[in-house]
Amino acid sequence: MRVGVLTGGGDCPGLNAVIRAVVRKGVQTYGYDFVGFRDGWRGPLENVTVPLGVDQVRGILPRGGTILKSSRTNPFKIDGGVEKIKENLAGNGIDALIAIGGEDTLGVATKLADLGVDVVGVPKTIDNDLSGTDFTFGFDTAVNIAMEAIDRLHTTAESHHRVLVVEVMGRHAGWIALHAGIAGGANVVLVPEQPFDIEKVCDYVNKRFESHYSPIIVVSEGAVPVEGGDMTLQSGELDAFGHVRLGGIGDRLAREIEDRTGKEARAVVLGHVQRGGTPTAFDRWLATRFGLQAITAVHDGDFGKMMALRGTEIVRVPLIEGTGELKLVQPAHYAEAEVFFG
Repeated sequence: MRVGVLTGGGDCPGLNAVIRAVVRKGVQTYGYDFVGFRDGWRGPLENVTVPLGVDQVRGILPRGGTILKSSRTNPFKIDGGVEKIKENLAGNGIDALIAIGGEDTLGVATKLADLGVDVVGVPKTIDNDLSGTDFTFGFDTAVNIAMEAIDRLHTTAESHHRVLVVEVMGRHAGWIALHAGIAGGANVVLVPEQPFDIEKVCDYVNKRFESHYSPIIVVSEGAVPVEGGDMTLQSGELDAFGHVRLGGIGDRLAREIEDRTGKEARAVVLGHVQRGGTPTAFDRWLATRFGLQAITAVHDGDFGKMMALRGTEIVRVPLIEGTGELKLVQPAHYAEAEVFFG
């Protein structure tokens, strides 16, 4: 059997661990051949391939990013895109395809599965917003990076009696802000799921200063204020999946706090540093388990499925379970946390 592998969407730590696990087990246990498709769905669309064998995956376990590279290509937005993918898969002798990605990449995989392509999905995203799985790999690394940044910011905020606003990733789901904010001892956490009242935030800032400590506010990039409740855009242009480019809520919030309270406020945008670098042990472990189970699903002919973590077990769920709707932060997820939300 010949298996194609691709990684699509935003990169995240752990992608290489999946590729490594898929290839090593596929070659050593099942005797399969592999073809790597470069740049996400652009690879099978434009027939851009790279060799993918045991030699190519040696030493990549601790590396961030993806050796196959990535893109946000959407073949369903390109005339004849699906037909080209089918032709190129057949031309390369591909019997099955493993797609590693988030909501958009696996959304394409779901549609292709419905059209007869033998595909298995592996869920990745630092946002942890895919339904059907308790956790996605990449999330734990992003949270630890954000937490370490918050830890460092406490001391400089207190030294200068400043408000520090930490903007983290999270377009529609506030999982990074929630976990990193609680773990880092932030005083205010603002998530996209719950519009925030800027006056309440300012009241909390003033109360924090009354205790002779400086407040740390963690805000997801997709968080919105109750007044003027639109997402803060870095660019209004849409990508191939209809997403705008977000950014700037941290600066916007810092300006409002400073104007309303008279306290000096600065914004720190963590940005793509949350995606980069070596994955944590948890993400290496989870990504490896996903990869091993994905190639086993291919061997079993169990296509149209996504690997998922349920408790401590890796299970297979229909692709649509992972992409049908986003997994969002609910009040029950932070009910016991001593932090202020919106």
